[in-house]
Amino acid sequence: MTIYRGTFLDTPDNPFTGGGLRVDADAGLLVRDGVIVARGPFGDVRRAHPAEGIVDLSGGLVLPGFVDTHVHFPQIRAVGGLGLPLLEWLDRYALPEEAKMADTGYAAGVAAEFVRGLAAAGTTSALVFGAHYADAVDVLFSAASGVGLRITSGLVVSDRLLREDLLTTPERAYTESHALAKRWHGVGRNRYAVTPRFSLSCTDDLLATCRTVLDEIPGSLFTSHVNENEAEIAAVAELFGGSDYVSTYEKHGLVDRRSVLAHNVHPTDVELKMLAEGGAAVAHCPTSNAALGSGLFPLSRHLQYGVRVALGSDVGAGTGFSLLKEGLQAYFCQQLIGDQGCALSAAHLLYLATAAGADALGLPEVGDLSVGKRFDAQLLRPADGSPLAVGVEHADDAEEALARIFTLGTPADVHAVWIDGELLHN
Repeated sequence: MTIYRGTFLDTPDNPFTGGGLRVDADAGLLVRDGVIVARGPFGDVRRAHPAEGIVDLSGGLVLPGFVDTHVHFPQIRAVGGLGLPLLEWLDRYALPEEAKMADTGYAAGVAAEFVRGLAAAGTTSALVFGAHYADAVDVLFSAASGVGLRITSGLVVSDRLLREDLLTTPERAYTESHALAKRWHGVGRNRYAVTPRFSLSCTDDLLATCRTVLDEIPGSLFTSHVNENEAEIAAVAELFGGSDYVSTYEKHGLVDRRSVLAHNVHPTDVELKMLAEGGAAVAHCPTSNAALGSGLFPLSRHLQYGVRVALGSDVGAGTGFSLLKEGLQAYFCQQLIGDQGCALSAAHLLYLATAAGADALGLPEVGDLSVGKRFDAQLLRPADGSPLAVGVEHADDAEEALARIFTLGTPADVHAVWIDGELLHN
């Protein structure tokens, strides 16, 4: 067993429903086999366990590992393609890069960059949009396993409207998805996600196949895109006989507690009710929404209907892996909405980046640093004399220090990361 000594910040109780930021200064967390088995003042924990080793994390703040609910593995080299809306951006930047995943060697290089980028940003769990090629998804899972990340991912499937080399058939999608799940689902920290790109590029036959695969792989998740861009929404309505976007998934039974749908910038009230009743979660990707000009996310409306929301980086339309940046952009977005926005505190931002994501991904073992949880954590320790170090030093309290971390923090301030109590290296 190991005692971790430090200042721990987390949000075990939802700040949107009355919870707040939990702060324990000079606390001790006793970890055995990756699980937190005791938490309290350091002196008390030490007296109860005098023979255990101590890891001193003083001089920084310890947060739970971040949980990214929407990020694209093949798009890391497409980051920074600015100046275009969604559909044009896909054609110009993202899809050509995704087609390169047909080269397994190329995909392996991207996968290594991808998992290192997540870990360096303090992200310990992620729902990852995989690739359109099964071999590329294999190398992603392999790379994630090498680092130790909690990854949920799968084969991305489409059978219309994309470039020809990215298309599949319902039959092939079924076969390849099951083969990938057999190799990786439940192996180590990996899980499988059924992943149609979006209903714009999927026929009803393919979406029906997705439901079949989801039901046949117990514990798998479903993820796709919804209501990101107004032109995209209009195209979906035309293809599906005037249907709203969420209904294109719901009619195939793809809107339930296993579902995480990205963006939802332009939902109707009917769609929000459908998502809430089904129990689906929404991945809010604020830097991507801003970079592509998709719009301002209506967080208050989601909360009013009881739709679960968490943060996603959406690399490569998003502007980096850091959920600190996403949290800050989420705050900006709500400020810009004005009276219709949702006033966000630092506690809200931490919750969206950690516990909310764990809830969305069905990972009750992570998301905060309570007794019984896995020790997935990160130490934020900014360089001496940096603007963030100065800001944290002069903060009036821990919540103000956390606000300055979200405002000024970058992956360079993530000093160390643990998953299951294992320190990640390099």
